[in-house]
Amino acid sequence: MSLITNLRLPRIISAVLLGITLSLAGLVMQTVFHNPLVDPGFLGVSQGAAFGAALAIIFGGTLGLLVQGSAILFGLLGLGLSFWISKKIRFGGKILKLILAGLAVSALFSAGVGILKYIADPLSELPEIVFWLLGGLWSIQWKDIYLLLPVVFGGIVFIYFYRWRLNILSLGEDVAFSLGVNQGRETTLAIIIAVIITACMVSISGIVSWIGLVVPNVARILTGADTAKSVPVTIALGGIFALLCDDLARTLLAGEIPLSIFTALFGAVIFIFIISYKKRGLE
Repeated sequence: MSLITNLRLPRIISAVLLGITLSLAGLVMQTVFHNPLVDPGFLGVSQGAAFGAALAIIFGGTLGLLVQGSAILFGLLGLGLSFWISKKIRFGGKILKLILAGLAVSALFSAGVGILKYIADPLSELPEIVFWLLGGLWSIQWKDIYLLLPVVFGGIVFIYFYRWRLNILSLGEDVAFSLGVNQGRETTLAIIIAVIITACMVSISGIVSWIGLVVPNVARILTGADTAKSVPVTIALGGIFALLCDDLARTLLAGEIPLSIFTALFGAVIFIFIISYKKRGLE
């Protein structure tokens, strides 16, 4: 019983929350950027979190709270830099500016992670950084969930009840303005909420890819573009997908397999199906 309550249950909860968070964040990003190929790490969040975690591992050891706190801090810093740089770009609309700024910030943090891996101790620090970057929930404890649950659950609830407004944000600035919506302000709010919950979950799971990309697209295939319908389906599919991948990562071999390997493998297969499905729909 102790094994279930102290090890299995917190891991199950964190896997479900991870899938829901990344999927919802991906849906929000794809909706406000009008691009189905955007994922939660688009604005430098994931790479910023990776840099923060690697920095904490090298200079602060492997203390869980320090790594998590540094990952959240630099994930949010990535968002802030993306917004700041986007205001300095002199051409294009707001969305294009954010896209270009996010690409630049992601590249900067990726270079920073490469430098930290180069200077890390190859016997102790480097393996820890690499394993964190591959993603996994092997070290999850109740204290991690208690620490992040208020923020993550609050963000999930906000997006759920905000799902009707997301439809308006997807219509374009002129249409949103005619409906009495300040698109710039509400788009910024939706992005910030999505980024905060992503940074929180990434801080305990490491970099887990593809969930935020493929799950919202599958939900749209099942329900259509109406976010009032696609958000609940995204929540269900995201939680199930992450939980199944984590179960395989934990049980398939005697040793723990990084979670991101399975999410990338199954995500790529699903993505190929989505592409072929849409192509058949156009023929």
